[in-house]
Amino acid sequence: MTWFRRGTDGNSASASAAAAQAADSAADSPATLRAELFRVVRFVNQNSGRLPPAAVVDARRVTDTLREIIDTSEVRPLDVYAIVSLRGALEDYLPTTLRSYLAVEPNLIDTARISGLTPRQSLLEQLASLQTAASAVLLAAQNQDVDALMTQGNFLRTKFSGSDLDL
Repeated sequence: MTWFRRGTDGNSASASAAAAQAADSAADSPATLRAELFRVVRFVNQNSGRLPPAAVVDARRVTDTLREIIDTSEVRPLDVYAIVSLRGALEDYLPTTLRSYLAVEPNLIDTARISGLTPRQSLLEQLASLQTAASAVLLAAQNQDVDALMTQGNFLRTKFSGSDLDL
C-alpha cells in the first residue's frame, strides 16, 4: 500500500527524526554550550561601560557558575535538567535581563518604578536570582557526581570483598 505514502519511502520519516535528534544533540553538546557561554561573556564585556559595575561583576559571576556546570561534563554527561537550565540561562534569561536594562533610557535608570525599585536595583535583583538558580544547578550536578562515586565505591566493595554468601 505505497499509495498512502505519496511517493515517500518508509525510511524518510525515521531519517528526519534521526537528523532532528542529531541536531538537538549538537545543540546540547558541551562545545556548543561553551560557544554560547563565550557569546554571552563577550556581550557582557562589550556592554560593561553601560552596565553598573556591580551588574558586570554579578553577570560574570553567573557566567562563571554556568561554566562550572558545563565543566562537570568532563566527568559525566550533563543531564537533561542541567542542559535545559544552561540553555535557558545562556540563550534567554541572562541576555534578556541585560538587554532589557540596556534598553532603559539613561535618565530613568535611577527612577523608582511602581514596584519601588529602580531599573538598576531590579537588574541587580534579577542577576541575584539567576545566580541562585545557577548555583542550585551546579550543586545538583556536583551531588550527582558524589552519588556516582558512592555507588561505584559500593560496587567495588561488593565486587572485590568477600561475598555475603561465603561461609
